Amino acid sequence: MTLDLAGQAILFATAVVANFFSALSGGGVGLIQFPILIFLGLTFGTALATHKVASVFLGVGAILRHMKESHLERRASLIILGAGIPGVILGASLILKAPEKEALMTLGVLTISLGLYSIFKPKLGIDYTPKNWTGTGLYKGMAGLFIVGFLNGSITSGSGLFLTIWLIRHFGMDYKRAIAYTLVLCGFLWNGTGALVLGLAGDIAWNWLPALIIGSVIGGYIGSHLAIRQGNQLVKRAFEATTILIGLKLLFM
Repeated sequence: MTLDLAGQAILFATAVVANFFSALSGGGVGLIQFPILIFLGLTFGTALATHKVASVFLGVGAILRHMKESHLERRASLIILGAGIPGVILGASLILKAPEKEALMTLGVLTISLGLYSIFKPKLGIDYTPKNWTGTGLYKGMAGLFIVGFLNGSITSGSGLFLTIWLIRHFGMDYKRAIAYTLVLCGFLWNGTGALVLGLAGDIAWNWLPALIIGSVIGGYIGSHLAIRQGNQLVKRAFEATTILIGLKLLFM
């Protein structure tokens, strides 16, 4: 399906706005971007595969900004990738065959609970207190990363928020640090894996991608810049608002 100039402009503006808020809060690009793809005429499977490819470039925008801050440690990055990518592959392989409505409602409740949990834990994610990077705590953390990876491969929006809260709650990161890992590793490498699997299993609207990609890089860079400059309190509030909005969207789709 080919879009006219007005349609391409809508795609670009949508990508900028969606990726800006996603980079600021640690996830949720699909809250805005995925429904627009459906609204403009793509089928569910094609929209999902196209969205996954475009969302990789949120990670590119984040990488361009976070490279200046050096928040990512090699060992932690390898653990997140090694535990999460098998889950991404499994989730992306199963999603096009799975019953959608029940899964979305369950995820909606879980996503809202993330926001409420953060709201009622005022100090959550404000300070960096690393923990569970060795022994039994690490194994439990890797199991959690596999589950979050599965969600990343199988749902349209919100999986980055689960990774952000897991890195904070289980591994003791603060919001800024957790979101840096989420945007770069989940946004680029996890989503890239999911995009590859979905692209092999379904169709991708290739002529829609240039506007989405350019908007993703711009929005991801600007949102990452604001998150780094404004500190954990603003990022925490953005995370809470995004999780509740995405949860409500999933419940009433």
